[in-house]
Amino acid sequence: MSKTGIILIGVLAAIAIYFFVAFNSLVTKDEGVTAEWQNVETAYQRRADLIPNLVETVKGYAKHESTTLKEVIEARANATSIKIDPKNLTPEQLAEYMSAQNGVSSALGRLIAVAESYPDLKANQNFLELQSQLEGTENRIAVARKNYNDVAKDFNSAIRRVPNNIIASFAGLEKHAYFEAEEGAEKAPKVQF
Repeated sequence: MSKTGIILIGVLAAIAIYFFVAFNSLVTKDEGVTAEWQNVETAYQRRADLIPNLVETVKGYAKHESTTLKEVIEARANATSIKIDPKNLTPEQLAEYMSAQNGVSSALGRLIAVAESYPDLKANQNFLELQSQLEGTENRIAVARKNYNDVAKDFNSAIRRVPNNIIASFAGLEKHAYFEAEEGAEKAPKVQF
């Protein structure tokens, strides 16, 4: 075999090795995005699991607030009915998912506001514990969303770089959608006394 042939085989072997290493790296990053999405769903599921207990606790004190309680239950049902495949997550699907989750947040906000009208409820240990768990869960959701966005950014950047973009297109790997701030979140809320 000639020197040129050996060099050509060496170059082709190096290209093949690079292709496999780059592909495996992209697959690992893609799986990281999927894993972080599961963490987001787990955090939202934790919140959904707390809601029935919170509603039952409030129900005992605020019997005539049935409309608010019903809204919370309906928002929870709507949010838990939306199933997302993280491998095929589009910005539209993420927006629909977030709209349902924002509905839960809004309904919970109204429920907490109702609770403020009931001093006995505000002093109830079960209610206080559930409210504390809900606050902790909201923090977990924020962290899970941030972590998801971080790994999605890392993956999206990787598949846009040359030559990874060629490998990604052959492998059918596409950008993942990001969580975005709610519309109007850039404006500071007005506080009035």
